[in-house]
Amino acid sequence: MAVSATSLPFREQNEFLRRKLNLPTNGWTDVYGREHDYAFTVAGANRDDLVADFHQAVQRAIEGGTTLEQFRQDFDRIVAKYGWSYNGGRNWRSRVIYETNLRSSYMAGRYEQLMAVREERPYWQYLHSDAVEFPREEHEAWNGMVLRWDDPWWQYHFPINAWGCQCGVRALSYDDLVRMGKTGPDTAPAIVWETRTIGQRSPQGPRTVQVPLGIDPGFEHIPGQARLVSAVPMPRVSEELIPAAAPGLPNRPATDQLPPPRTYPTERVLPDNLTDIAYVQRYLDEFGATLETPAVVRDVIGERLVVGKELFIERKTGELKANKRGRGKWLLMLADALKNPDEIWVRMEWLGALKKSVIRRRYLARFAVEGEVAPAVAVFEVGADGAVGVTTFPPADGGYVEGLRQGVRLYRSERR
Repeated sequence: MAVSATSLPFREQNEFLRRKLNLPTNGWTDVYGREHDYAFTVAGANRDDLVADFHQAVQRAIEGGTTLEQFRQDFDRIVAKYGWSYNGGRNWRSRVIYETNLRSSYMAGRYEQLMAVREERPYWQYLHSDAVEFPREEHEAWNGMVLRWDDPWWQYHFPINAWGCQCGVRALSYDDLVRMGKTGPDTAPAIVWETRTIGQRSPQGPRTVQVPLGIDPGFEHIPGQARLVSAVPMPRVSEELIPAAAPGLPNRPATDQLPPPRTYPTERVLPDNLTDIAYVQRYLDEFGATLETPAVVRDVIGERLVVGKELFIERKTGELKANKRGRGKWLLMLADALKNPDEIWVRMEWLGALKKSVIRRRYLARFAVEGEVAPAVAVFEVGADGAVGVTTFPPADGGYVEGLRQGVRLYRSERR
């Protein structure tokens, strides 16, 4: 069911708004569309401290469940403090700030949640809210429609879709569809684009935009999706794993043995002659991601990681690289290490070049590969400084593998 702006907040919603940067503006068109995923703005609030106070007030409203009337007390206090002159009446302006921020942050958090369960519940149902005082004809027509999560229609119609819109989305499994009397998803309606002129009173002057019919300008995007893309770890500048001898805490090594190597299916070895794009797409397929849309993945201990093509974009050149030194054929092994590792370790390591410490999480798995004497080792490591993936066939003496097993072990496979 659709959730109102005053429903209980949740972690993803709180983090979405908390991480926004305060940005002064002269008009509402200064920051447009998906740019709002990164910036907190109040149209016409052109002072840093004024915007910061509004940000704090909205944050309190979300985290504390503040009602609109309570938020208006903050609104009046901030306006009086700065002598702010704003357009529109007090009740209308305070409602716009309150409801738009609460609904957009709610749906951004909801999008992250839906993406995390899209494998089990791959169908999304559009829900129109009957609480809207002046419902839009198009939104009412979409009510109850079921489409797959990756249907292109969602790119422009995922709520919120207009000023005052309270529409929502819920996830469904195939069994849910059967109970509804469906054998599959519906067919998305055609997207009819229209030209709109906005910002007639903006200091920057008017601008012309293209939006789908039924969508207000500035709402033709998925809230939070742009931030989700930016959450994909970039490749580390150095592809080397920091050895166990490097400074770090804790330095406790493993005192037992890894589980025996798993037999690696030959069909999981990719061809040698694929393009970098093809290798990346095969890797992303493992997680339900695409070249255009990243995916939120939960590992075996419940930690979330965003997987997307950005994992393979070199920082220096901006190029997509997935077959360095001919190791593209082992990419699915790297995916298996992340999805089903033998062990997960975490360690704080000191980076001398950056003069700072970072927390790194290391996923480790071994595989017995036909035709190879020593088992293959696949390692995926992620931290605040980026990610790195390594597949290698180290000597069988165990020294290389044991050097990786250091820190705090968060997970160990039950295989023996």
